[in-house]
Amino acid sequence: MKILLDTVIKRWREPNGYREILTIAIPLIISTGSWSLQTFIDRMFLSWYSTEAIAAAMPAGMLSFTLLSFFLGTAGYVSTFVAQYKGAGYPQKIGPSLWQGIYLAIFGGIAVFLLIPVAPFLFNLANHDPAVQKLEVTYLRILCYGAFPAILANVLAGFKSGLGNTWPIMWVNLTATLFNIIFTYPLVFGKFGFPELGIAGAAIVTTLCPVLSVTIYIILIFNKKNNDKYKVISGFRFDKKLFLRLIKFGIPSGTHFFLDISAFTLFSLFLGSLGKEVLAASNISFSINSITFMPMIGLGMAISILVGQNQGRETPAASIRCVWSGFHLSFTYMTSIAILLFIIPDIFITPFLISADPSSGESIRALCRVLLKFVAVYTLFDSFNLLFASALKGAGDTKYVMTSNLVLSFLVFVLPSYLSIFYIHKGIYEAWAIATIYISLLGLNFLLRFIKGKWKEMRVIEEHCIEEFPDNK
Repeated sequence: MKILLDTVIKRWREPNGYREILTIAIPLIISTGSWSLQTFIDRMFLSWYSTEAIAAAMPAGMLSFTLLSFFLGTAGYVSTFVAQYKGAGYPQKIGPSLWQGIYLAIFGGIAVFLLIPVAPFLFNLANHDPAVQKLEVTYLRILCYGAFPAILANVLAGFKSGLGNTWPIMWVNLTATLFNIIFTYPLVFGKFGFPELGIAGAAIVTTLCPVLSVTIYIILIFNKKNNDKYKVISGFRFDKKLFLRLIKFGIPSGTHFFLDISAFTLFSLFLGSLGKEVLAASNISFSINSITFMPMIGLGMAISILVGQNQGRETPAASIRCVWSGFHLSFTYMTSIAILLFIIPDIFITPFLISADPSSGESIRALCRVLLKFVAVYTLFDSFNLLFASALKGAGDTKYVMTSNLVLSFLVFVLPSYLSIFYIHKGIYEAWAIATIYISLLGLNFLLRFIKGKWKEMRVIEEHCIEEFPDNK
């Protein structure tokens, strides 16, 4: 026991150990936890409002996030450029990198906005209940209006996170979450003088949250101090070479994010054909998974930042130490969550069913209890997926992450679940078993890629940028 304790203490104190990771990760964990809280609050209120509302919120919300995900992942990859330039000692390349991400955010916002007219067609394909389809279309259309501020907020947060300055990100996200909590309830139920808008009210507040975040980030980032050091204002010009490099590494990152989200979106749409109760139970189970897992995305972001900075310094050994330290933390947390999901699932389920119709509430609860056992199993492998994929992307190994996700998501997840539901006519448990196998294989795949070590020689920044800014060394 003493040997284990001494090992933990040593790992806590050393560079790229537990303490250094948590210093960067804790604000990001709280931030991503606040995103989950926003989703949780929205879906809890909507589950109180009506079965149709909660049944519509999950697939429509996931589809909206799927449409955003490519641009969030691509433009947000700015954080890796910022981290590697910081590690390499070239601060005056950081502001121009930020601006290339802003230009991508503008393009992404326009692209998602143009998809609003096709919303009815998308949900009609899924063959959901007509009442649910109507709400899905309403929810998605409103969320699409907030695409640009959502992508831009992610880019601006990438500037702060890439520098390792993560506490402002936490405060911005907590402010947006507080805004969400204050205004969602009255706009959904028509309280305190607000109109009763139902699912539209939840969508409106969700759309306004990133607008608030962007406003705060603009005040924090675009000032004289940051401009003198990083050229955040004077570096606004379009830089073709830098933009193309961001595209080169960012598009695979964005595609990976898109594939991951779209696979689960399709899965949710497939489940909708099994009935409202099945869809509602799956949505609640995914929401619980989100609230428990999303904080670990913050840890993954911290790992990606530290790997990026270490790769900029050309110290891959430090990256390895950092990643394994992060994995110890993640696996410990996810194991604890898995045990709770197995032993006391009702503490997670009950908040969603407080105002549920008694005739359907108990059957939904019974389904959720089983589905959370699947969640408990795959969360352990999801810690592999999260940590090692984040490390690979922090180094610049984005093409491999994208390709492996493309192959596995289609061959192991989307196609088998489609065939299982629509052709073999299997039920919800077989579908969730397929999802569990997919996540497990994906996590093991990224672990093996990391161990092989090809990423050690990768960087996203220029090999010879020292010649451009020799005074920064």
